Amino acid sequence: MEEKYAVIFDHVSKIYSLKSKDKKDAGKRFYALKDISFKIPVGEVVGILGTNGSGKSTMSIILSGISNPEEGTITVNGEQALIAIQTGLNQQLTGLENIQLKGALLGFKKKQVQKIIDDVIDFAELGDFLYQPVKKYSSGMKSRLGFSINLALDPDIMIVDEALSVGDKRFAKKCIDKMNELKEQGKTIIFISHSLPQVKSFCTTALWIEGGELREYGDIDTVADHYDEYVQELNSMTKKEQKKLIKEKFEKRIIKEKPKKSLLNRLFE
Repeated sequence: MEEKYAVIFDHVSKIYSLKSKDKKDAGKRFYALKDISFKIPVGEVVGILGTNGSGKSTMSIILSGISNPEEGTITVNGEQALIAIQTGLNQQLTGLENIQLKGALLGFKKKQVQKIIDDVIDFAELGDFLYQPVKKYSSGMKSRLGFSINLALDPDIMIVDEALSVGDKRFAKKCIDKMNELKEQGKTIIFISHSLPQVKSFCTTALWIEGGELREYGDIDTVADHYDEYVQELNSMTKKEQKKLIKEKFEKRIIKEKPKKSLLNRLFE
Protein backbone atom coordinates (compact mmCIF):
# COMPACT_ATOMS: atom_id res chain seq x y z
CA MET A 1 0.00 0.00 0.00
CA GLU A 2 1.38 3.41 -1.01
CA GLU A 3 2.27 5.70 1.89
CA LYS A 4 -0.02 8.72 2.25
CA TYR A 5 1.56 12.15 2.46
CA ALA A 6 0.16 15.24 4.15
CA VAL A 7 2.60 17.61 2.41
CA ILE A 8 4.76 17.27 -0.69
CA PHE A 9 7.24 19.95 -1.78
CA ASP A 10 8.60 19.41 -5.30
CA HIS A 11 11.52 21.73 -6.18
CA VAL A 12 9.88 24.69 -4.42
CA SER A 13 11.44 28.15 -4.50
CA LYS A 14 10.20 31.43 -3.02
CA ILE A 15 11.64 34.67 -4.39
CA TYR A 16 11.51 38.15 -2.84
CA SER A 17 12.60 41.56 -4.08
CA LEU A 18 14.98 43.38 -1.78
CA LYS A 19 14.11 46.70 -0.20
CA SER A 20 17.26 48.39 0.97
CA LYS A 21 18.65 51.80 1.84
CA ASP A 22 21.68 50.75 -0.15
CA LYS A 23 20.77 51.58 -3.76
CA LYS A 24 23.03 48.87 -5.17
CA ASP A 25 20.95 46.17 -3.41
CA ALA A 26 17.47 47.68 -3.85
CA GLY A 27 15.42 45.90 -6.49
CA LYS A 28 17.57 42.79 -6.52
CA ARG A 29 15.78 39.48 -6.14
CA PHE A 30 16.83 36.70 -3.82
CA TYR A 31 15.80 33.19 -2.84
CA ALA A 32 14.00 33.07 0.51
CA LEU A 33 13.73 29.34 -0.25
CA LYS A 34 15.57 27.60 -3.08
CA ASP A 35 14.76 24.31 -4.82
CA ILE A 36 13.36 22.50 -1.78
CA SER A 37 11.89 19.00 -2.06
CA PHE A 38 10.54 16.75 0.71
CA LYS A 39 7.54 14.61 1.66
CA ILE A 40 5.82 14.60 5.07
CA PRO A 41 3.75 11.46 5.76
CA VAL A 42 0.30 11.82 7.33
CA GLY A 43 0.62 11.78 11.13
CA GLU A 44 4.28 12.86 11.15
CA VAL A 45 5.53 15.41 13.69
CA VAL A 46 8.25 17.48 12.06
CA GLY A 47 10.50 20.04 13.69
CA ILE A 48 11.83 22.76 11.37
CA LEU A 49 15.31 23.91 12.37
CA GLY A 50 17.48 26.74 11.09
CA THR A 51 19.35 29.82 12.23
CA ASN A 52 17.85 33.34 11.98
CA GLY A 53 17.07 34.31 8.40
CA SER A 54 17.29 30.75 7.13
CA GLY A 55 13.74 30.74 5.70
CA LYS A 56 11.72 29.04 8.48
CA SER A 57 8.95 31.68 8.64
CA THR A 58 8.75 31.78 4.83
CA MET A 59 8.34 28.01 4.94
CA SER A 60 5.50 28.33 7.47
CA ILE A 61 3.45 30.82 5.42
CA ILE A 62 3.87 28.70 2.28
CA LEU A 63 2.91 25.51 4.14
CA SER A 64 -0.21 27.25 5.46
CA GLY A 65 -1.26 28.50 2.02
CA ILE A 66 -0.87 32.20 2.90
CA SER A 67 1.83 32.63 0.24
CA ASN A 68 2.56 30.81 -3.02
CA PRO A 69 5.96 29.80 -4.42
CA GLU A 70 7.41 31.23 -7.63
CA GLU A 71 8.85 27.87 -8.67
CA GLY A 72 7.93 24.24 -8.04
CA THR A 73 4.70 22.64 -6.82
CA ILE A 74 3.16 21.97 -3.41
CA THR A 75 0.62 19.29 -2.59
CA VAL A 76 -1.29 19.55 0.71
CA ASN A 77 -3.74 16.81 1.65
CA GLY A 78 -6.06 18.17 4.34
CA GLU A 79 -7.01 21.43 6.04
CA GLN A 80 -4.05 23.30 7.49
CA ALA A 81 -3.80 26.05 10.11
CA LEU A 82 -0.88 28.34 10.96
CA ILE A 83 -0.43 29.10 14.64
CA ALA A 84 1.90 32.07 15.04
CA ILE A 85 1.94 35.20 17.18
CA GLN A 86 -0.66 37.66 15.80
CA THR A 87 -1.18 35.74 12.54
CA GLY A 88 -4.75 36.18 11.35
CA LEU A 89 -5.74 38.43 14.26
CA ASN A 90 -7.38 41.82 13.71
CA GLN A 91 -5.78 44.19 16.23
CA GLN A 92 -8.83 46.49 16.40
CA LEU A 93 -11.33 43.74 17.19
CA THR A 94 -11.80 42.01 20.54
CA GLY A 95 -10.75 38.41 21.06
CA LEU A 96 -14.40 37.34 20.84
CA GLU A 97 -14.93 39.30 17.62
CA ASN A 98 -11.84 37.68 16.11
CA ILE A 99 -13.34 34.25 16.77
CA GLN A 100 -16.66 35.29 15.21
CA LEU A 101 -14.87 36.78 12.19
CA LYS A 102 -12.84 33.58 11.68
CA GLY A 103 -16.02 31.51 11.81
CA ALA A 104 -17.81 33.81 9.35
CA LEU A 105 -14.90 33.70 6.87
CA LEU A 106 -14.97 29.89 7.02
CA GLY A 107 -18.73 29.83 6.47
CA PHE A 108 -19.51 28.26 9.85
CA LYS A 109 -23.04 28.19 11.24
CA LYS A 110 -23.94 29.95 14.50
CA LYS A 111 -23.77 26.72 16.54
CA GLN A 112 -20.31 25.90 15.13
CA VAL A 113 -19.00 29.38 15.99
CA GLN A 114 -20.39 29.10 19.52
CA LYS A 115 -18.61 25.74 19.93
CA ILE A 116 -15.32 27.41 18.94
CA ILE A 117 -15.98 30.28 21.38
CA ASP A 118 -16.64 27.80 24.22
CA ASP A 119 -13.46 25.84 23.39
CA VAL A 120 -11.34 29.03 23.28
CA ILE A 121 -12.75 30.27 26.60
CA ASP A 122 -11.93 26.88 28.14
CA PHE A 123 -8.39 26.59 26.74
CA ALA A 124 -7.01 30.13 26.39
CA GLU A 125 -7.66 31.28 29.98
CA LEU A 126 -7.96 34.91 28.84
CA GLY A 127 -10.80 35.83 31.22
CA ASP A 128 -12.24 39.31 30.62
CA PHE A 129 -9.49 40.05 28.08
CA LEU A 130 -11.52 38.02 25.57
CA TYR A 131 -13.80 41.09 25.38
CA GLN A 132 -10.93 43.59 25.00
CA PRO A 133 -9.32 44.72 21.70
CA VAL A 134 -6.41 42.47 20.68
CA LYS A 135 -4.15 45.56 20.39
CA LYS A 136 -4.19 45.66 24.22
CA TYR A 137 -2.95 42.06 24.48
CA SER A 138 0.60 41.06 25.38
CA SER A 139 2.49 38.83 22.94
CA GLY A 140 1.75 35.86 25.19
CA MET A 141 -1.99 36.60 25.20
CA LYS A 142 -2.07 36.93 21.39
CA SER A 143 -0.32 33.59 21.18
CA ARG A 144 -2.89 32.04 23.52
CA LEU A 145 -5.79 33.36 21.47
CA GLY A 146 -4.31 32.33 18.12
CA PHE A 147 -3.35 28.87 19.36
CA SER A 148 -6.76 28.28 20.96
CA ILE A 149 -8.75 29.41 17.89
CA ASN A 150 -6.80 27.18 15.50
CA LEU A 151 -6.93 24.30 17.96
CA ALA A 152 -10.72 24.61 18.10
CA LEU A 153 -10.88 24.51 14.29
CA ASP A 154 -9.45 20.97 14.47
CA PRO A 155 -7.23 21.14 11.34
CA ASP A 156 -5.60 18.06 9.77
CA ILE A 157 -2.22 19.82 9.62
CA MET A 158 -1.03 22.19 12.35
CA ILE A 159 1.87 24.54 11.64
CA VAL A 160 3.15 26.04 14.90
CA ASP A 161 5.61 28.90 14.27
CA GLU A 162 7.32 30.11 17.46
CA ALA A 163 3.88 30.42 19.07
CA LEU A 164 5.10 28.82 22.31
CA SER A 165 8.18 31.05 22.65
CA VAL A 166 6.25 33.80 24.45
CA GLY A 167 4.12 33.77 27.57
CA ASP A 168 4.39 31.62 30.66
CA LYS A 169 5.92 28.15 30.77
CA ARG A 170 2.81 26.62 32.32
CA PHE A 171 0.65 27.54 29.31
CA ALA A 172 3.39 26.40 26.92
CA LYS A 173 3.34 22.99 28.66
CA LYS A 174 -0.44 22.93 28.36
CA CYS A 175 -0.09 23.50 24.60
CA ILE A 176 2.56 20.79 24.26
CA ASP A 177 0.37 18.36 26.20
CA LYS A 178 -2.54 19.15 23.88
CA MET A 179 -0.36 18.70 20.80
CA ASN A 180 0.77 15.35 22.17
CA GLU A 181 -2.90 14.36 22.28
CA LEU A 182 -3.25 15.44 18.66
CA LYS A 183 -0.12 13.46 17.82
CA GLU A 184 -1.76 10.35 19.30
CA GLN A 185 -4.83 11.06 17.15
CA GLY A 186 -2.65 10.96 14.02
CA LYS A 187 -2.63 14.68 13.24
CA THR A 188 0.26 16.03 11.17
CA ILE A 189 2.18 18.70 13.11
CA ILE A 190 4.93 20.98 11.81
CA PHE A 191 6.72 22.63 14.71
CA ILE A 192 9.03 25.63 14.33
CA SER A 193 10.96 26.64 17.42
CA HIS A 194 14.33 28.07 18.46
CA SER A 195 14.25 25.73 21.46
CA LEU A 196 16.19 22.64 20.36
CA PRO A 197 15.31 20.66 23.54
CA GLN A 198 11.61 21.40 22.92
CA VAL A 199 11.87 20.22 19.30
CA LYS A 200 13.80 17.07 20.28
CA SER A 201 11.33 16.11 23.01
CA PHE A 202 8.24 16.63 20.86
CA CYS A 203 9.11 15.82 17.22
CA THR A 204 9.84 12.51 15.52
CA THR A 205 11.63 13.93 12.48
CA ALA A 206 13.43 17.19 11.68
CA LEU A 207 13.85 19.34 8.61
CA TRP A 208 16.89 21.65 8.68
CA ILE A 209 16.87 24.73 6.44
CA GLU A 210 19.98 26.89 6.14
CA GLY A 211 20.49 29.83 3.81
CA GLY A 212 17.13 29.12 2.15
CA GLU A 213 18.16 25.58 1.18
CA LEU A 214 17.31 22.18 2.60
CA ARG A 215 20.36 20.94 4.50
CA GLU A 216 18.95 17.72 5.97
CA TYR A 217 15.65 15.88 6.59
CA GLY A 218 15.30 12.75 8.69
CA ASP A 219 15.35 11.25 12.17
CA ILE A 220 15.02 13.93 14.87
CA ASP A 221 18.07 12.90 16.92
CA THR A 222 20.39 12.68 13.92
CA VAL A 223 19.35 15.99 12.32
CA ALA A 224 19.16 17.82 15.67
CA ASP A 225 22.67 16.67 16.61
CA HIS A 226 24.07 17.85 13.26
CA TYR A 227 22.27 21.18 13.63
CA ASP A 228 23.54 21.58 17.19
CA GLU A 229 27.13 20.97 16.03
CA TYR A 230 26.66 23.62 13.34
CA VAL A 231 25.32 26.18 15.84
CA GLN A 232 28.19 25.49 18.25
CA GLU A 233 30.63 26.00 15.39
CA LEU A 234 28.97 29.33 14.58
CA ASN A 235 29.13 30.41 18.22
CA SER A 236 32.85 29.63 18.37
CA MET A 237 33.53 32.10 15.55
CA THR A 238 34.56 35.70 16.10
CA LYS A 239 31.99 38.41 15.27
CA LYS A 240 34.03 39.28 12.19
CA GLU A 241 33.97 35.66 10.99
CA GLN A 242 30.23 35.40 11.65
CA LYS A 243 29.56 38.61 9.73
CA LYS A 244 31.59 37.33 6.78
CA LEU A 245 29.70 34.00 6.75
CA ILE A 246 26.31 35.74 6.89
CA LYS A 247 27.32 37.96 3.96
CA GLU A 248 28.51 34.95 1.93
CA LYS A 249 25.24 33.08 2.57
CA PHE A 250 23.23 36.16 1.58
CA GLU A 251 25.22 36.72 -1.63
CA LYS A 252 24.66 33.08 -2.57
CA ARG A 253 20.89 33.66 -2.43
CA ILE A 254 20.94 36.68 -4.74
CA ILE A 255 19.58 35.87 -8.20
CA LYS A 256 22.10 36.78 -10.85
CA GLU A 257 20.08 38.55 -13.52
CA LYS A 258 21.14 38.08 -17.12
CA PRO A 259 22.20 41.39 -18.71
CA LYS A 260 19.59 42.80 -21.05
CA LYS A 261 20.50 42.76 -24.72
CA SER A 262 20.39 46.02 -26.62
CA LEU A 263 17.69 46.58 -29.21
CA LEU A 264 20.33 46.41 -31.98
CA ASN A 265 21.54 42.98 -30.79
CA ARG A 266 17.98 41.65 -30.57
CA LEU A 267 17.21 42.78 -34.13
CA PHE A 268 20.16 40.83 -35.55
CA GLU A 269 19.60 37.59 -33.57
